Amino acid sequence: MDFDTAHQECIQSRQERLAGVMAERGLELTILTRRESVCWLTGAWVPPLFHPCASIGADGAVTLVRPSRQVAAPAVCATNLGYEEKWLSTMRDACDQQAASLDRLLDALGTLPERLGCEATAAGALFSKLPGRAMEAWEDFDQAVFRLRRKKDASELQQMATANQANRVMYELARERVKPGVNELALYNELQAAAVAELGEPLTYFGQDFRCNARGGAPRDRNAEAGELYIFDLGVGLRGYHTDNARTLAVTEPTPDQLRAWEMISAVFPMIEATVAPGVSCKAVFEQAKAMLADADPWVFNHHLGHGVGLAPHEGPHLNPNWDDQFEEGDYFTVEPGLYHEDLRLGIRLEQNYVVTETGVELLTDWPLGL
Repeated sequence: MDFDTAHQECIQSRQERLAGVMAERGLELTILTRRESVCWLTGAWVPPLFHPCASIGADGAVTLVRPSRQVAAPAVCATNLGYEEKWLSTMRDACDQQAASLDRLLDALGTLPERLGCEATAAGALFSKLPGRAMEAWEDFDQAVFRLRRKKDASELQQMATANQANRVMYELARERVKPGVNELALYNELQAAAVAELGEPLTYFGQDFRCNARGGAPRDRNAEAGELYIFDLGVGLRGYHTDNARTLAVTEPTPDQLRAWEMISAVFPMIEATVAPGVSCKAVFEQAKAMLADADPWVFNHHLGHGVGLAPHEGPHLNPNWDDQFEEGDYFTVEPGLYHEDLRLGIRLEQNYVVTETGVELLTDWPLGL
């Protein structure tokens, strides 16, 4: 399946944005070695266990290297190359694959310019290929690529919206199935099957929380019991892009305390929708939500308020006091307040997804929040 014109144009716009940052820094070439960055730059998703790489020149020309059996898949690049990822169907180990991928790229590029950009934290194999090049010749592009990835374009938003339809279907199924005696592992299998059926292709990720009477975690061979709360924090991967949103369901009729905790948590979302806009401090929004839940003692809210989502499950912006981010137009982010305590059997977490617009935010996950 080829990319349509709109999708190609979005990818080309990403390439132009990266080339613009290179021009500001006086760089003639940047080499990317993270799987996620290669996907962002070219549209080509390469699964784990394989090692793509790509480069972009000052003129915007992109060279892509990926496993030989995937070369025919769609991508936006000037040069499309393959490397041998297997020998007689035996997978080569990671080091061999990285070396083969980079050898193909460097052979295609020929003589390299004096100064280059690269993702320094992921470029160990690249540095070993060019031992004579002084470290001063490299410009670390990790943070630049992370910042560029924050602003989601129309094709990325569409792909994530499609992936989120799998989450919607899973929550509808969970509301039908959650009752005393339902087994966590059995329901996990049903949810995954529903997501695959909805998307019509294998998932590139499946997570995160599937436990009853717990804050979260992988499913267990355990049956839900009356009075408990069942936290579902669900996410799928569609061609490398992630979803992440949460709902909590009561196994039986919720108690007055559970309903009061739900009401306190739910009140955070109108605050988000009235407050967040480009330039607003993420840390300040976290502190405002924390203050809204402070009177819930002994119930506790003791984790981040949210985070960006995209080609990684957690990206910028960080709604977390350990970062000092500001919201920017195009940010796709989650808000996931929660309250936890044994008295609640064991807690409630609700999570909505938003995109930052020019003047505020747009809610992207408008399916039911109720217990």
